[in-house]
Amino acid sequence: MTTNTDKNVEEEKGFKFPSAYTILFALIALVALMTWVIPAGQYDREMNEKIGKEVPITGTYHLVEGNPQNLVDVLLAPIDGFYDHNSYQAAAIDVALFIIIIGGFLGVVTKTGAIDAGIERVTTRLKGREELLIPILMALFAAGGTIYGMAEESLPFYTLLVPVMMAARFDPVVAAATVLLGAGIGCLGSTINPFSTVIAANAAGIPFTDGILLRVAILVIGWVICVLYVMRYAKMVRADQSKSIVFDKYEENKAHFLGSRSDDGSIEFTTTRKIVLTMFGLSFAIMIWGVSAGGWWMAEISGMFLGASILVGLVARLSEEEITSTFIDGARDLLGVALIIGIARGIMVIMDRGMITDTILNSAEGMVMGLSAVVFVNVMFWIEILLSFLVPSSSGLAVLTMPVMAPLADFSGVSRDLVVTAYQSASGVVNLVTPTSAVVMGGLAIARVPYVRWVKWVAPLLVILTVMCMVMLSIGVIL
Repeated sequence: MTTNTDKNVEEEKGFKFPSAYTILFALIALVALMTWVIPAGQYDREMNEKIGKEVPITGTYHLVEGNPQNLVDVLLAPIDGFYDHNSYQAAAIDVALFIIIIGGFLGVVTKTGAIDAGIERVTTRLKGREELLIPILMALFAAGGTIYGMAEESLPFYTLLVPVMMAARFDPVVAAATVLLGAGIGCLGSTINPFSTVIAANAAGIPFTDGILLRVAILVIGWVICVLYVMRYAKMVRADQSKSIVFDKYEENKAHFLGSRSDDGSIEFTTTRKIVLTMFGLSFAIMIWGVSAGGWWMAEISGMFLGASILVGLVARLSEEEITSTFIDGARDLLGVALIIGIARGIMVIMDRGMITDTILNSAEGMVMGLSAVVFVNVMFWIEILLSFLVPSSSGLAVLTMPVMAPLADFSGVSRDLVVTAYQSASGVVNLVTPTSAVVMGGLAIARVPYVRWVKWVAPLLVILTVMCMVMLSIGVIL
């Protein structure tokens, strides 16, 4: 009988799946080749005052002179991906800098020993009930996703949760799934998320509260499905570590995430460490408030974490040299993740400069004309799935597709709120696995979970969620 361990070892000895960097570069090259085949075209655009962005106008698509992307463009795309922006997607440099600063912040906090001491306290108190961490944390992340579209903000939690889950005798996959699926299902079932639901509804010309009950139902059902899926795997791993899909990396991951920490509770939970841990939690609470209510984005969040790093160092009585060197070492640990963000954004740069984004959108427009209501909403769902692979930004996809797709619903007798729900459900499903998403690739890189193994593990869940979304959308049409 072949075990997961045997398969993983064979994978390492035989064909080794390319790294995230290679996958993304290959996608950039593939999209560049597409610019030589797909005709260049554009929609006329107008300013939508409600969302403050230019949006395409239905029926105005026209061919334009092509701009096929060459080898130089491919090499420049990852660089341009950091600072290039268009009418529906911001530059990536702010997100990359946020990741680097978060790495430094986590490095300083880890240096104090507060996280290790806190992990031991949590695992000791939950001994025998460790699986309760999964539904509780996934509910919190789902709340973040549905309320304010928690995405890049979730990346720091991977570093925190992997050692917690490993200390609880789970594995990095459980930690990654708790964060990625938790926040992801919240975005899939967005209710008041200003970065997807509100933008999409405004672009579609309807109140964002239209269709909210259906989206709440999708959120709750999806959360239950994801929790059961993750808990089933977690219990299996805790009972037999060899069942882990990353078991061949167990010792390596243990050394990386747990270091020399013992399991006998030997790290003293001092007053200083309690204060540091409180500051640690408060920093994330401030971040969530800033994004959801204070109008913050990456610059403000990064500045807050930079200040928190200094305060933590001072409270822990670290020297100036210790604070700076530890911050730099922590930032270095997440430098690779920051690079992934720019490379992933390079795909969109090639599409836009090659003038094929609107051509693909126009083809999608032609596919849904004249369909019956139930067929229309499900075809719309699959079109949004395909477009989500090319435009992983939920807000970017909303601005790009809703002004074109929403009016088409009127001809098929489908309410526009169902088009919005189809868009965000499709985007939510794809953004649990797409390699063009910096959140997916960055989160998996932090958790040290190989992308190909994640895809194999999560594939059955994606099928279940896809079927659930299609059923719920069909029910929405009938009701």
